Parts: sequence; structure tokens; C-alpha cells
Amino acid sequence: LFAEAGVQTNGNKRNQVLKIGHGGTLDSAATGVLVVGIGKGTKMLGTMLAGSKKYTAIGMLGKATDTLDATGKVTEEKPYDQVTKGDLENVLQKFTGDIMQVPPLYSALKKDGERLSTLMKRGEAVEAKPARPVRVYSLSLQQFQPPLFTLDVECGGGFYVRSLVNDIGKELSTCATVQELTRTKQGPFTLEEHALQEDKWTIDEIARSLEHCTALLLGEPARKKLKTQHPGEAAVICE
Repeated sequence: LFAEAGVQTNGNKRNQVLKIGHGGTLDSAATGVLVVGIGKGTKMLGTMLAGSKKYTAIGMLGKATDTLDATGKVTEEKPYDQVTKGDLENVLQKFTGDIMQVPPLYSALKKDGERLSTLMKRGEAVEAKPARPVRVYSLSLQQFQPPLFTLDVECGGGFYVRSLVNDIGKELSTCATVQELTRTKQGPFTLEEHALQEDKWTIDEIARSLEHCTALLLGEPARKKLKTQHPGEAAVICE
């Protein structure tokens, strides 16, 4: 694994440090792609992940929670029988393109060096962050079986699907919360092609996955950085 990550070793692996970093958090209840940089790859995460992200989200009409997902406490319930598939599809058009979005209180955003979610769990008063510009490249309704609906979302950085579903509920004169959330793509990495499933998190499997992702890396703009490295070093990242 050290060799695959481009880390020079002196024979005493106990004293070697293998740097590892991730390319963006996932909600605690979410699943899917989380890109991890190993060794030299940690310096390339920003460049490699500058592209869009894709999510599949299952929302529930008629119920709101403090976390905007199924893990939180119910804060509001409203009728949703009046909502049709056509109503939902029409509303989605308002959330496509460049829009303004208020981040959820339970998030990884920080105040005085601490995550808002940590402050909230301690019972401290937290003010909502102001609305900020975000980009939605595509947004489509895949299924509608009231009260549940399934969305496919492709968005830019800083976007919260939980806030999107919450805002959709308000726009439909009811409320809504996320029940399931899966990230299916982050930058060039996809869930189907590149993800290493949890039951394969072994040294051998990780090393093989790094080899597989090197080919993808060489096809990205980040390949320019590879040319500046010393001979024998390789920058590789994989989720």
C-alpha cells in the first residue's frame, strides 16, 4: 500500500506515516461515494473533485424534522394529499440552475471552530447561516408514491440535498424531509465503477483499487501535477 501510494519507505514501516484525507463529508445517515486521497493523492483532491456531485434522494411529504432527515425529531406535520405528481415536477423547475440556499443547522459548517451539528447536539443556540448561491445542474423526479418521492440530483459544491427537500415541501404548501440519501458520483468517481465496498476494505483490495484509479487519474486535468513529481512517486486517489 505504501508503494502504491507513492510513499518512500526505509524498510522500517512502523515509523512510516501514510497520509490519508477525504474529499468532502457525507451526511451521517447517507451512503455512497466518499473519495479518499492516499499519500500524494491528498494534495490532488481539490483539483480532482472540482466537478459535480450526483445524489439519489428519497423524500417524504407531510413531515419535517430538526435535522431535515429521518434521524431527527419531528417538528411539524402537514397534509400532503393535495400534492400531485405534476405539482412536484413543476416545483422542481424552480430549484434548477443557480439558486440561493440556506444550509441546514445540523451540518459540518463551523462556528468558532466547531461544527454546527456538534453545537446543536449540545443544546446550544445556533443561528442559521445566510442563504448562499449554489448550482443545480439537473433535477428530476424518478418516482412518486405519496408520501414518498425519489429525486436524482446533480449539483455543485456546497449544496445540501436535505435543504432542497425541505424547500420543496414548503413550496408545495406542506413539508418534507429526506428518508434516504445516496451519493452516486463525486467528480469523476462513480458508485458503480469505482467504489470499494466496505466488505473489501483490506490492504490488498485497497492496493488493487488504487491501481484501478490511477488510469482514471491520468485522464483528468490533474495529470499535469503528475509530471511535476519526482521519479518513482505516484499520486493516486480512490473512494
